[in-house]
Amino acid sequence: MRLDKYLADMQIGSRKEVKAFIKKGLVTVNEQVIKSDKFQVDETKDIVKFEEEVIRYQKEFYYLLNKPQGVISATIDDYEETVLDLFSDEDYREDLFPVGRLDKDTEGLLLITNDGALSHRLLSPKRHVPKEYYVEVEGCLTKEDQEKMAAGLKIDGGEICLPAELKILAVDESSQCSSAQLILHEGKFHQVKRMMQACGKTVTYLQRVRMGNLFLPDDITLGEYRELTAEELKKLQQK
Repeated sequence: MRLDKYLADMQIGSRKEVKAFIKKGLVTVNEQVIKSDKFQVDETKDIVKFEEEVIRYQKEFYYLLNKPQGVISATIDDYEETVLDLFSDEDYREDLFPVGRLDKDTEGLLLITNDGALSHRLLSPKRHVPKEYYVEVEGCLTKEDQEKMAAGLKIDGGEICLPAELKILAVDESSQCSSAQLILHEGKFHQVKRMMQACGKTVTYLQRVRMGNLFLPDDITLGEYRELTAEELKKLQQK
């Protein structure tokens, strides 16, 4: 790999800027000052430094975000705050994007990456990657609702959903509200809300807690994010 591409990929600067840094003698490879931007480096072995700081090459990035309400699942927007606006200047990259989307008023697990192949595998309709939600609704959920969802619920517009697993956690008949766990194997637009609506219920709170084999950790508060661990990434890639 060319040295200028290596540094530009690691966001040391634009391709033009890093060429200037190299010519000024600010870059070393294996402790030797290199002044040619065309110099070839082995990103897996060579030690590249910029102003004495080691710059390790990383091609793909994976972050787990606990998305808060009021933020949209987009990379850029002229009017709304996006999930990438939550990233620090140090971690932000123009090639990052959310894998799938959560509604503006939905909280919870959202994977942010620049790995298009993994995103495709997780979102492909053929793979049926499970997505688990915690949901609170107005109305009393019943065994009949469970059976309808397990059979494949018809929602507005005549769409038929794949069989889904509904586990009722609590029902308060006095206040006419319920909470449940819902596992889907697809990702239709506003699907949880539309499914609950088809059962005569209204969603009042929605949180995604799992995608594939990746679970939302308890130690990440709303609006916070962190890099996936090696173990988490391995589990996610298994699906």
